[in-house]
Amino acid sequence: MSAPLLSVKDLRVGFATEDGVVQAVDGVSFDLRPGEVVAIVGESGSGKSVTAQTLIGLTRANNARIEGSVKLGGEELTSAGDAEMRKLRGEQVAMIFQDPMTSFNPVYRLGDQIVEAIRAHRPDTSKKQGRQRVVELFEAVGIPDAERRVDDYPHEFSGGMRQRAMIAMALALEPEVLIADEPTTALDVTIQAQILGLIEDLNQEHNLATILITHDLGVVAEVADRVLVMYAGKVVEEGTLDEIFYDPQHPYTWGLLGSLTRLDRPRPHRLPQIAGSPPSLLDLPEGCPFRPRCPHEFSKCPECPGLEARLPDSSDHRDRCWLTPAEKREKRMVEGQIGLEAPRGVGQA
Repeated sequence: MSAPLLSVKDLRVGFATEDGVVQAVDGVSFDLRPGEVVAIVGESGSGKSVTAQTLIGLTRANNARIEGSVKLGGEELTSAGDAEMRKLRGEQVAMIFQDPMTSFNPVYRLGDQIVEAIRAHRPDTSKKQGRQRVVELFEAVGIPDAERRVDDYPHEFSGGMRQRAMIAMALALEPEVLIADEPTTALDVTIQAQILGLIEDLNQEHNLATILITHDLGVVAEVADRVLVMYAGKVVEEGTLDEIFYDPQHPYTWGLLGSLTRLDRPRPHRLPQIAGSPPSLLDLPEGCPFRPRCPHEFSKCPECPGLEARLPDSSDHRDRCWLTPAEKREKRMVEGQIGLEAPRGVGQA
C-alpha cells in the first residue's frame, strides 16, 4: 500500500458565535492515497463541506478555531501562511464546488476565467497558450465545440456543462488531490452518470487522490473505495465500500442505506426515512449524538462511544456504537433488508 498523500489527524473546526461555539468538525481523521477515492457522506450540517474547505484554508476567519493536523506530502497545512495556501490551491489541491453557477463570475467569459487561474500560478504562460490549454481541458471533460465555447459566459452553459467547466478549471494545473463537493447536485440522473464517469476516468488516468463529498449513497456506490460517514461533526463509521454497504455497523448508516429507494424490491407502504432531525451543534445531546433519533438506544448510550475497530476480522473498519456486532446484524434487518427501525407509531397503519 502506498504512503498517504494527504493525512488528516484529529481535525477540529469550531466557529465562535453569539450563542456559543459551533463545533462543526470534531476529531476527524483519515488518510488519502494516490489513485484512491474517499467518500464523505452524511446529512446536511454533518460537517462534510467544512472538513473539505478547511483542508485548503477556506474556513480561516477571526471567529474560526482550527485544531489538529492536515499534512500534504508531509507538509503541515494548518500552520501554513495565506500566501503558501494560495500557491497550493489549484496547483496541488483543487476543488469542484457545489454550485458552479455561483462559483464562476457571471460577467467574464469561462475561458478567460480559467486562463486567469492558470497564469496566476504560471505567469510565463501566454494568453494564447492559456486559451489552447482551456480548449484541451474542455475537450477532455466532454464539452462539444470547445474552440468556440471557451468564449461563452456561464449563463450560456447548461447545469451539466457548467459542472464540466468547473471540473476543467479544477484540473487545469494537474493537481495531486481533487476535492469534489456535491459534484452532481441538481443534475438529472443522465448528466449525473456522465459526471461520475468523468471523475472516475480522470481518477484512473491521472492517479488523482479524490475526496468525494455527498449525501447520496447511490453516488458513493459508483466511484468510492473507502467511505467516511459523518454525523454532527464526527465520523461515526468508516470502512471500505463493501463494508459500509454490506456490513454496516452504525444505526445512522443503516438509516442512510434504508432511505435509498430500491427498484428491485416491492414498493414499501411508506417511503423509508430517518426519524427526527440532526441536532443543533450548539446543543448536542449527551453521549452518542444520534441517540435521540435511534430506536436502539439503551443504558450505555448516554456515554459517548469512541471511534474504534469493533469487528474481529476487520481492523480498518471503525464505528461509534456500543451494540455488539451480533446485535447490530440482528437489529439492522428491517423487512428483509438493511434499514433503521421506525420509532413506535411511525409508519404504522
